[in-house]
Amino acid sequence: MMEWTDRHCRMFHRAFSQKALLYTEMVTADALLHGDLPRLLGFDAGEHPVALQLGGSEPEKLHRAARIGAEWGYAELNLNVGCPSERVQSGAFGACLMREPGLVAECLNAMRQAAPHLPVTIKHRLGVDDQDPTRTLLPFVYQLAQSGVRVFIIHARKAILKGLSPKDNRTIPPLDYTLVRRVKAAFPHLTIVLNGGLETLDQAWNAAGWSPEVTMPTDEAVLDGVMLGRAAYHTPEVLGGVDGRLKGDASTINAREALARYRPYMAAQLAQGTPLHAMTRHMLGLFAGRPGARVFRRILSTEAVRPRAGLDVLDRAVAALELEHAA
Repeated sequence: MMEWTDRHCRMFHRAFSQKALLYTEMVTADALLHGDLPRLLGFDAGEHPVALQLGGSEPEKLHRAARIGAEWGYAELNLNVGCPSERVQSGAFGACLMREPGLVAECLNAMRQAAPHLPVTIKHRLGVDDQDPTRTLLPFVYQLAQSGVRVFIIHARKAILKGLSPKDNRTIPPLDYTLVRRVKAAFPHLTIVLNGGLETLDQAWNAAGWSPEVTMPTDEAVLDGVMLGRAAYHTPEVLGGVDGRLKGDASTINAREALARYRPYMAAQLAQGTPLHAMTRHMLGLFAGRPGARVFRRILSTEAVRPRAGLDVLDRAVAALELEHAA
């Protein structure tokens, strides 16, 4: 989700759900130690609860980065051990760390020492390359749990680092939700969160074992959470049903209600000089598949990038959508 889930995206998603835990895009420890902290870490208080996801493989640097993240007020610190991109591999972190649980434990310990008052969590894959996750995943989780990690967000695919692009790694390696549920059964005291390929709330609820009609085999267990990534970005309205589900009802926040909630933030950001397209670029997935969605996207894509574009552009896009729908 790098270069996608920035502060404006997260605030937009917060307009759909008040209860979901939001995550930043991955920020490398080196970037925090040498970069522009307000640009990298700044966020609106309305985003809370929001977690900072870090990338790196050097415990001392992650210690310093975690301390900075804690000082900036994040609610959780997460270590990414799942990203398969070549850029990340060249830095010797991300998914390639699945082969080095000892080093991962050192990194997480360093982060915990820097911020003992915050949850320090990990997001990882089932395995990489020629690893057999049915043999390697449980020992990986066990070793990290022994070091004190309690929350594991598991992307239910292997990462093929040699031969597949990052895009292909999101679709070609098969999903294995069963194995993630078996991890929970093996470690009932740990918090296990499922990620990967989840596109709807119904699918997520079923995969986690939360739906009443799901019968759980004895070697599997109900999961503690689900994480939506690209589905939340490309079809943000999926988040509109989260709070209702968590309350046990069918209430939803639709796209127009979310835009109304987001509008004061947009106005404040425009007044501070933030370009309109920095915010509207995260809205292009709204109304997907509905009459007028194409014209809505076209207006935002072509007009929001113009100098001094204001909220009237969004108003025109919504009005055109409604006109198209009425026709």
